[in-house]
Amino acid sequence: MRSTDDVSTNWREALPVLQGRRIVMREPRPSDAAALYTVLSSEPVSRFITPPPRTVEAFEKYITWAREQRAGGQYVCFTIFTRETDTPIGMIHVRALAPGFGSADWGFALAREFWGSGIFAEAAELVLDFTFDVLNTHRLEARAAVCNARGNAAMKKLGASQEGILRQSFFLNGDYLDQAIWSLLREDWKKRQRAKAVWESGVVH
Repeated sequence: MRSTDDVSTNWREALPVLQGRRIVMREPRPSDAAALYTVLSSEPVSRFITPPPRTVEAFEKYITWAREQRAGGQYVCFTIFTRETDTPIGMIHVRALAPGFGSADWGFALAREFWGSGIFAEAAELVLDFTFDVLNTHRLEARAAVCNARGNAAMKKLGASQEGILRQSFFLNGDYLDQAIWSLLREDWKKRQRAKAVWESGVVH
């Protein structure tokens, strides 16, 4: 990955490639549309998310739109790959809620076969570092249907704070669902990452 200063200047022109121990993340390409459509349209994955584009062609248009929004400084989207394959297994997006990404929200989806593998946590940490370090976001929000136990557990595990319940705020498949609203502040995330680095260094036993 390029230096932070370089990325800070150029992310509107092209997103950097984010690399973890087991995964690689990059901006989606039109050639990813069919695989992403398959992943996001599967019943377990789509159960609690806003319905994805309904055809491969519509997904291609979404990818084009996402790139236009990135160039305009409003939206970034990363596709998740394992290091062993070039087939997308999920995606994470961040959307500006205020000018300059001062506040933002994010959403994510991962193929069912990778649930519980630790892949999501690795991908989320890469995107959170990018969001707070490069986009310079101060506050990042997420919403999860109250009945989405896995999604809410993921937010809690990342250190997000649940701020309340938005009653019947999400219309899905003919029903209005309550949502939990979660937030992460840059200072909290940086503190958490510093503590993690100390623990991994073996200073704390």
